[in-house]
Amino acid sequence: MAAIQRIASAVWRGELKTGNGAITATSGVLRDTPFSYATRFENARGTNPEELIAAAHAACFSMAFANYLSTQGHRPLQISTRATISLENGVIGKMHLETEGQVPGMTDAAFKQYATEAEKKCPVSNLLRPGLSISLDASLRS
Repeated sequence: MAAIQRIASAVWRGELKTGNGAITATSGVLRDTPFSYATRFENARGTNPEELIAAAHAACFSMAFANYLSTQGHRPLQISTRATISLENGVIGKMHLETEGQVPGMTDAAFKQYATEAEKKCPVSNLLRPGLSISLDASLRS
């Protein structure tokens, strides 16, 4: 398989607290999406780097987990993941994944075990893990 490259760019105008920026991705999903000090540190409307990292991790883990379940002979109907990233004292140090899924014929214990194994295979987890503590809660929905 050939290498896959994705491109995003950001521009920042002004000083940290009074400035603002915009993020664009070549896919068009992000197009001049605003970010600022207030969107990052004060929960104002707009995005921020931490939210984008959490979104990437939730998406990647859901895909990786669904794929892992399938390769183990369990066809998932749905995998939903919520990623919570923590920025404290200027350091991103923690990510917590909460995943739930619908997988016919699977026990909750097996689902939890497969989730733990899949987290080790997730490309974004593997990128983040060296400097980030990653925790995981998994639950099977009936």
